[in-house]
Amino acid sequence: MKKTAFYDNHIAMQAKMVEFAGFMMPLQYAGIIQEHKRVRSTVGVFDVSHMGEFEVRGTGAAGFVQRMTTNDVNKLAEGRVQYSTMLYDHGGIVDDLLVYHLGESFMLVVNAANIEKDFAWLKEHVSPDVELIDKSDETSLLAVQGPRSKDTLKKLTDAPLDDLAYYHWVYAKIAGVEVLISRTGYTGELGYEIYMLADPVSNGKLLDAIMEAGKEFDIEPAGLGARDTLRLEMGYCLYGNDIDETTNPLEAGLGWITKLKKGEFTGREALLKVKEEGVRRRLVGMVVDGKAFPRHGYEITVEGKPVGKVTSGTFSPILEKGIALGYVPVDFAAEGTALGIVVRGKTVSARVVKLPFLQK
Repeated sequence: MKKTAFYDNHIAMQAKMVEFAGFMMPLQYAGIIQEHKRVRSTVGVFDVSHMGEFEVRGTGAAGFVQRMTTNDVNKLAEGRVQYSTMLYDHGGIVDDLLVYHLGESFMLVVNAANIEKDFAWLKEHVSPDVELIDKSDETSLLAVQGPRSKDTLKKLTDAPLDDLAYYHWVYAKIAGVEVLISRTGYTGELGYEIYMLADPVSNGKLLDAIMEAGKEFDIEPAGLGARDTLRLEMGYCLYGNDIDETTNPLEAGLGWITKLKKGEFTGREALLKVKEEGVRRRLVGMVVDGKAFPRHGYEITVEGKPVGKVTSGTFSPILEKGIALGYVPVDFAAEGTALGIVVRGKTVSARVVKLPFLQK
């Protein structure tokens, strides 16, 4: 079982540790709802060092990333980040990922559970003018998220955070540690992700400095539990639940990062066929009436007949309602459509809503 460079910090902060994607990771500290509300109200800190980072170098790097991802890398300038997906030939999703343009090279940030699979997939398609390097084990990653995240980090760095736009990055020092700071995150709040060389001593001191700088904002560490409820309130997909090799980006609501007109990329032909024939199902957001809340795998019904299954479900700490994502036939995907969700053997009423669940 792997441990991140922040493992000792988690133990000192009395985290409840669990196994996740081959790592010992913090599930929660004070509690999922408290951590969730802290990120929504002021600032919280997540260890996401279990994520994977691949460097793509060489004269063919840009062309390779363009062929292997659905977004248009030719529109990605140095200093910017892109959200994208990688597809199999049949149009199913290999993974969703971030693409960083580092100038001389690219960095691909992939999901923790998919590191080996993704690297093998890319390696299978790599050309002689491309060098692919897995830097996951030597990279640590912190996510500082919430309305007071910038105020917290400005105490520790000279980086121009006021000028750092959404989905942009900059090299900087935080508390004396060399880092890459990006204006990204998966919570729907103002936030930053901080990449650094994995080292328990310097990484631990950096986390301690962030916790100290955020004291006036009641900063708290947050675990995997709050990370999941925060992303679900925003309607963000989780690989393995809402998207996988059996789903395509057009039905998953990811058409906005799928540039069919950019030229050839892996999976494009399959998607063109899907578009021509029409999408048969869609990933929708659902809000449940009453106090029940849905879970992954629960059946979705229309007039008592099964039409799909919940892919992600939870209790929304902010809306104080059960919320869920799931695929339903296009006939039942319109906003306001009445559905049922079978919760512990009983069908509860739900309705399709516009995403994100939490409208800012």
